[in-house]
Amino acid sequence: MSIDSSEHVVDTVAPEDWVTRLADEVIAEAQRRGIETIICASGISPSGPIHLGNFRELITPHLVADEIKRRGVACEHLLSWDDFDRFRRVPKGLAGVDESWEEHVGKPLTSVPAPQGSAHPNWAEHFKAPLLEAMAATGIEVRQISQTEQYRAGVYRAQVLQAMRERGIIDTVLGRYRTLEAAAEARQRASGKGKRQDHGSGQQQKLTEEQAAAATEAERGSGAATEDDGSEGRAGYYPFKPFCSVCATDFTTVTAYDDDSHDLTYECAKCGHVEQVNLDTFTNGKLVWKVDWPMRWGHERVLFEPSGVDHQSPGSSFVVGKDLAPIFGWERPIGPMYAFVGIAGMAKMSSSKGGVPIPNDALEVMEPQVLRWLYARRRPNQSFDVAFGPELQRLYDEWDALVRKIEAGPDGGPQPGDVAAHLRATTVATGEGVRPLPTTPRPMPFRTIASVIDITQGDEAQAVRILSDLDPTNPITSTDDLRPRLDCAERWMLGYVPAEDRTIVRDEPDAELLGSLDDDQRESLRLLVDGLDRHWSLDGLTHLVYAVPKIQRGLDPEAKVKDPELSRAQRAFFALLYRLLVSKDTGPRLPTLLLAVGAERVRRLLGAA
Repeated sequence: MSIDSSEHVVDTVAPEDWVTRLADEVIAEAQRRGIETIICASGISPSGPIHLGNFRELITPHLVADEIKRRGVACEHLLSWDDFDRFRRVPKGLAGVDESWEEHVGKPLTSVPAPQGSAHPNWAEHFKAPLLEAMAATGIEVRQISQTEQYRAGVYRAQVLQAMRERGIIDTVLGRYRTLEAAAEARQRASGKGKRQDHGSGQQQKLTEEQAAAATEAERGSGAATEDDGSEGRAGYYPFKPFCSVCATDFTTVTAYDDDSHDLTYECAKCGHVEQVNLDTFTNGKLVWKVDWPMRWGHERVLFEPSGVDHQSPGSSFVVGKDLAPIFGWERPIGPMYAFVGIAGMAKMSSSKGGVPIPNDALEVMEPQVLRWLYARRRPNQSFDVAFGPELQRLYDEWDALVRKIEAGPDGGPQPGDVAAHLRATTVATGEGVRPLPTTPRPMPFRTIASVIDITQGDEAQAVRILSDLDPTNPITSTDDLRPRLDCAERWMLGYVPAEDRTIVRDEPDAELLGSLDDDQRESLRLLVDGLDRHWSLDGLTHLVYAVPKIQRGLDPEAKVKDPELSRAQRAFFALLYRLLVSKDTGPRLPTLLLAVGAERVRRLLGAA
């Protein structure tokens, strides 16, 4: 369908969300430029763990491209792997990596061995693999481009020669921005603010010091993060950086270049090798980052590509790219800035991924729709946290509340932006229409499932039995009905909740505590035990535990009473039950806890059997 058509292949969403607005801008820009197929792009360097901040680089253009496709407009999402970037330093604390990797510094990422024990052929492929798994799980489809393959196949030969011809203009542009950047840094120092934080340190502000260091290492490994623009040697400025034919590193300096013959001479500071090559055939090198990026915009005809905060400061690559893109016959794409993604509640996490959470870590405890929703509901310039601690339960509560609103239709009161975010979280556009993502058939409350997993110590069969008892009129017939949410809750409870916060049900009654109770406390326990059989369901037990203090005060158990004294009595009653059942003042919701413990064991622990 042509780009200016008003027909839609599938229904689009309400206009009150950021994705719709950006799609409107991109389509209008495509019409202005006379472009038939819109290209949205992401660029990621597999230099280390590709964390949840990097994921925003991928999912932002995915959501925009998805909306454009929903309107029946030709659109493609490219993922450009910056795997021809240099290996900059050996990350600390990364499993399977030691100081011997130091010898590979300066080589392309695809020429560096993968960490020990990896099934992948090189460093780049090792770190690509988890993201590709996460993309498949979250419905993100792209056309992948390997920059190693592109450069080594000579795909960019004409652009490399163009950059070398125009190196004087490029150097002048970069020099102007170098001056601006230096002035901005001087003003920061004078104001006492210091140098701007890099993406990694700001990104991981809520991680431990070790995890933050690992995240920073990963970020610094990216050519994008280092803002490389080349340097001027004794022979002048050159935007092309060869890899040495002997030691395979880029510790090279161009010492001569002939514009007519395209002969280039370089020397290597690492091994001392000197060589003359011809750029008509030589493909073992690449343009420096600040030139490489705008070159690729032109080659791929990119119309939309977001970038992080670090790319939009004075002198950074996205800013400079505005003046360099015309050299390659293109205009800079529309590119909103995206903000940092923080991490909350990651005190315990696997070190096998380098100490920094990646999308697969999130997908261990989040359904794919929930993870997509986290990114879809926030504008790109809004920062937010991905929660792995207790906040995760509240996140699921919010998601389930939204789903109920959507299912209720207009009467449920969903806002247009909520409807749009939900649609983007649960479906993706394809050539055949809209495809729903797989979902949990019986999405019981996450906190309930987690509580049962906690109480049963991960005994799945027992957990499912208890969960079936929560709704006797509609029992669970298969664990498949609860997946993937059951698996997410189990991994979260057993893998992320500290041991001291877990629930351990007592084996024997607390004789000392039972012996110290007064008459009112004993009466409250009797009322509860007497009502267990009649109220043995989630709703029934919820009613019972709140009714006992009312009955003791001569109130109607069905009455809704707002009385501070009654509230204090209920809290005291709950605390007593928790101490008798789990030796703590708090714990999982009491109705869930009672169901999980079982009626006979409850009676015994409360001293009634």
